[in-house]
Amino acid sequence: MGTMPSRSASAAALFAMMLALAGCKAVTVATSEDEDATFAASPTNVASLTEVIQRNPNDPHAYNMRGSVLGRAGRRQDALVDFNKAISLDQNYAQAYANRALVYRQMNKLDLALADYNRAIEIDANYAVAYVGRGTVHRLQTQPLKAFEDFNKAIALRPDNGQAYYNRGLLYQGQKQHQYAIDDFTTAVGLSQQQAEPLIARGLSYIAINDFKSAAGDLDEAVQLEPQNLQAWTGRGLAYERMGDKEKAAGSYARALNIKQDFDAAKQGFARVGGKFGQTYQTF
Repeated sequence: MGTMPSRSASAAALFAMMLALAGCKAVTVATSEDEDATFAASPTNVASLTEVIQRNPNDPHAYNMRGSVLGRAGRRQDALVDFNKAISLDQNYAQAYANRALVYRQMNKLDLALADYNRAIEIDANYAVAYVGRGTVHRLQTQPLKAFEDFNKAIALRPDNGQAYYNRGLLYQGQKQHQYAIDDFTTAVGLSQQQAEPLIARGLSYIAINDFKSAAGDLDEAVQLEPQNLQAWTGRGLAYERMGDKEKAAGSYARALNIKQDFDAAKQGFARVGGKFGQTYQTF
């Protein structure tokens, strides 16, 4: 694909560029990743898994499962305790290393995350989830070429892994190779139909190539999937602004401001399209 950029590529970087062109400040597009957590993060499930552990105190799988649930509930320290226990019981438990790596990554402890992903891959060289996770760490550490290699490996191993396509798309997007990015985001959308992030990212690439109608379509769907997504509403406002539809642009920026009143990108966009506080706008 040619030389990768020296800085990490992300949808946030593209959004920063486009919003800067429109006189706005950047917003961050969040990513999501589900490693091996197969239960919802609810107190009932935590209690059930605790009972399993009490009956089987030396079962590493039970600790890994409860750790996954605790991690999804935001109880990261408790999750680490469980993953540590699982690994102490089975030092070749690749999933526990990958899950612990995800928690470390969420805590911005990237060196620890990288070490765990490396260990997971050492144990299981065909573990696609670990390659996606390690690639994400490489991207955060501004090593896009290594990230690209990991995402390619994950896709080769698991062509149904939407996160791998999404993350590779972000790298293409950062290189301004928007058609490649759009292709990857399209695959990610097909594989992760209830996630807004690939739609937002694809919408931004459509804006970058001046296909505002397609961008608006993606961002319409994104805000319906996640009505409280600040980036989706702000991006939608920009798409409709570029299309000359000030009514929908103002309505979108207003919805973003309802989520966060002091969000500069939405405030400036709202002002550019002549928005007035207290006025009702048609958003669809």
